[in-house]
This record gives sequence, C-alpha cells and structure tokens, in this order.
Amino acid sequence: MNTPETFDFKFYEWEEKFRDKPFLKQPFGDEWEIYTWGEVGQYARKLATGLRSLGLRENAHIGLISKNCREWIIADLAIVMAGYISVPFFPNLTSGEINTLLTFGDVDLLFAGKVEDWEEQKAGVPEGMPIISFPTYKGCSDITEGHQWFDFINQHEPLQEPHKPKLSDVWTIIFTSGTTGNPKGVVLDYLANQSTAELTLDTNALKIDFNGNNTFFSYLPLNHIAERVVVEYAVFRFGGTLSFAENLDTFAKNLQETQPTVFFAVPRIWTKFQMGILSKIPQEKLSKLLKIPVLSWILKRKFNKALGLSKARSIVSGAAPLQETQRTWFRKIGVSITNGYGMTENCAITTHLGDGIIDKPGSVGLAQPGVELKIDSETSEILMRGPFMMKEYYKQPELTAEVIKESWLHTGDQGHIDADGFLFITGRVKDIFKTSKGKYIEPLVLESYFGDILEFEQICVAGLGLPQPICLGVLSEIGLAKPKDELQKHFSDYLEKVNAQLPGYKKISTLILVKDPWAVENGLMTPTLKIKRNKIDKAYEENYMNWHQDDASVIFEN
Repeated sequence: MNTPETFDFKFYEWEEKFRDKPFLKQPFGDEWEIYTWGEVGQYARKLATGLRSLGLRENAHIGLISKNCREWIIADLAIVMAGYISVPFFPNLTSGEINTLLTFGDVDLLFAGKVEDWEEQKAGVPEGMPIISFPTYKGCSDITEGHQWFDFINQHEPLQEPHKPKLSDVWTIIFTSGTTGNPKGVVLDYLANQSTAELTLDTNALKIDFNGNNTFFSYLPLNHIAERVVVEYAVFRFGGTLSFAENLDTFAKNLQETQPTVFFAVPRIWTKFQMGILSKIPQEKLSKLLKIPVLSWILKRKFNKALGLSKARSIVSGAAPLQETQRTWFRKIGVSITNGYGMTENCAITTHLGDGIIDKPGSVGLAQPGVELKIDSETSEILMRGPFMMKEYYKQPELTAEVIKESWLHTGDQGHIDADGFLFITGRVKDIFKTSKGKYIEPLVLESYFGDILEFEQICVAGLGLPQPICLGVLSEIGLAKPKDELQKHFSDYLEKVNAQLPGYKKISTLILVKDPWAVENGLMTPTLKIKRNKIDKAYEENYMNWHQDDASVIFEN
C-alpha cells in the first residue's frame, strides 16, 4: 500500500486497467507499430529484473542517451521499477561531453539507442561500462556494443514486486543544456515529481481527461524537464497514448497523424509553424480573410488540422520566452497558447499564463499553486520556492549554496511583479552586459521590439564593450524570398521606429543580417532550441566594432 511517504506511481494502475489498449506508438514510414499498456509493463518489468541481475550498487545511476522512442520510455520505467536513478543525456553529445558527464555523474550503466554518430560518441564511454543498446532505427547508428535490447529482455522474467520509492529518494539527475556555461547536474527527488501531479489535479491547466482519454506527442528531448513532466509523466499518471516523431523530416506528418490532446512546444517551433502558414498565405491577405466570419471559421479549422492541433485541449509553450506578438498572432488563427515559465531546477513549475488571460501583454503569468515568488530588491532577480525545487546540484555544494539561499531558489532571471501578482521577465542576470559608456543593457527587453518582424526567424541583441548595442538577425523563409534592397529599406525604417522609442544609451546602432542560421549543429543553439548568447558572441565578436562603426544602419554579413 502507498503511504504519504511513498511515491504514488500511477503507471501500475493504468497497466492493469488498460492492459490491452494502445500506449506507445512508434512510426516507421507510413506504418505505426503499437505497444499496449500491458506489453510495455511486461517489457519494463523484464528489463528491471535484468538490471537487478547485473550486480549494480544500491541507487545506481543509469544513463540514457537516445532520441525519443518507445525504448526510452520502457528503459525509464525499468529504472524506477528496479530502484535506480535515471541520468538522461541529450542525444547529440560529443564523445568528450559524454565522457565528462558519465564520469562526473558517476554513471554505472548506459542505455544507448537512437543516435546518429555512435562511432564518435562511443569513444567517450569509459572502458568496462555496461551498455544496453536499443534496436537500430533507420538513419541512426547500429550499436553493436553491450547487451542487445531484445536478447537481454527475453533472458529475464517480469519483476513482480517493483521498488516503491520514498518521496525523499532521488528520482533523476538532469544535466542542464548549458546556455550559461558548463552543464550542471540538477538532482530532483520524487517529492518534486509527485508535486507536479498534485498541481495538475488541483488546476488541470493541461486539460487532462482523468479517465485516460489523452493523446500525447513526444519529440522534444526526453531528458528535458518539461518533456519529462508535461509529456512522459503526464501519460504515466493520467493514461492515454504516447506517439513519437520518426525524424525531423517526418515531424509534421507524424504530428498531423497523431492530433494530440496535449501539445507542448518551444518558441522556435511556433516560429516554424507561423512561417509555414505565412509562406502560403501572406499576412495582408490572411488578415483580410480572417475578417470574413465564414472564411475565418474555415481557415481556423484548416490551420488547426494542418498543424496537428485539431483535437488539442491544451497547447503549451515553454523552455524560452514566447513573444507576446506571436501569442496574439496564433490566437487570431484559433490557436490559444498557454505560456509557462520554469526551469530544470524547479521541475519547470513557476508561473502560468492561461489562454483566458489576455490583458497582461508580456507577462508570464501568475505563480502556480504551491509557488511563492519575490523579487530581490538589489538585483531584481526572481526568487521562488515550493515543493518542486531541486535538492541540489550534484557534487557541487558551493554552487548549490549560491543558488538556494534561506530556502529560496535564485532563478538567474530578472523581472518584476505587478500589483496584480503577474510576473514579467526582463532577462537573464548573466545575459545583461555593459556598454563602453557604462550603461547596462537587457537583451531580452530590446529583442521584444522586433517581435513583429516576420522577415526574422532568430534575433540576438549583443554589444559588450561597444558604445551602443547592436542586433544580429537570421532571416526567415519570408525574408529570404524578398529582394535585398527591399529588405534594406524595410529594416532601416523599422530600426528607426524602434530607436525612436528608446532612451539614448539603448538605441541600436546597427542591424546585422547574418548569413548562416543558428542551429544545434553549429553549437549556437541548445538541443531545446534556445540561443547560446555566449557562443554567438564568440562567433561574431571580432566583427562587432566594425559593424557598429559602419555608416549603414543595416548590414548583410558577407
């Protein structure tokens, strides 16, 4: 029996109740292979028995490196059942990064699966470390090292008495994506995990059907806290089906075929969706069509179905700031986005801006139940506390003490709370830079002025040590389709309009249109599609002064 001190793992109830109903749906071309709840339970129980047979230490750390797939979920279930601690990684790590994290994270065994460059990555796995490899996926590496998935599972009987974690036990160690430096191992316990479930039961912001009629779609890295909580553990707790994307090229097709009831995305995905629509219907024409009631209704239904959102009861954005202009744009086409604010260190739970709140432009919403918020009077840093907080940074007591002071988590974000309790974020403490005039610049605030420019897909305000800030931008498909002279005038006029609203020290001297997109592959974005400002600075800083001093206000990078 569960006690208040024991983690209430609802998976077992759905495993029994939905034994013959679909759970995990994996696409292979035009076909979907389906595992039922009962089948997944049996695989996980056999795998848990297998893990226990390997003689691992108590509370062993089990690594996971793979893109999202059904085996990832089964492995994660088995880790809980066996009484071990999951340590998941981004699937695109280099061998050097893998070696650092496996060693620092004291990982005892590694699940390796749907990755594209195992030949390079495996050099980072310490000699002698046990490996369990997933089946090979098309376009991904064939991993021949270690125990093979089905061979290993089929050697063992299902575990009949799974481990029952205490709420104080460590659930997972998640290494952050490194937007502000080296990754840190965030230690989360089962209390933090269960508190997110209780929050859903209290508020049901995700509009979950508690009878198990839910459809989830998983494509953002499963080692990211928001994907773990909003997708993986939501389906464990509340039942339903979980579908995956086969690869980047089939993402849109797989999402359309799934039509999830809960959909979670980051701002970069919303930008891609927006650009896709506007590449077919220009904004001026779209605005006119949406003013005609019947056409507006037809278009909204068409857009929702094409995006894969026709059955979505809850549509959530998180992991990075969502421009208010973009949220408004989607509302006009019938897509109401719930904006959330949180971080790995607090299980992605801080504030929430539901689709019914439309009178607080720029806000990230009100504190979630159980969350206390305040602003540091000296630094304007956002502080929070609640049951969702991490225990510590793994093996970094000094850093933990810097971040958690007197039970308050120092988020690293700056902002303010208005009279009604709504939180506004103005930037990252570490992102703020000083110009050569001694003035501090908050990049996020200045970037918000460019949210209406559809010709931009990515932007970054920079300029440490320059007299004035500059702005770098990556053109969208809409921008790339326009003549250079038209863009030159458009951006020049827009920059003049923006600067007219800014005090002197904040005026942007130059707008630079860079030639190469910022991507995960070139190291300028995290795997969760946030820009790495420090890496962008390193990539372009040798040109900053020349760009600033150029007579032209808009420059195309050579």
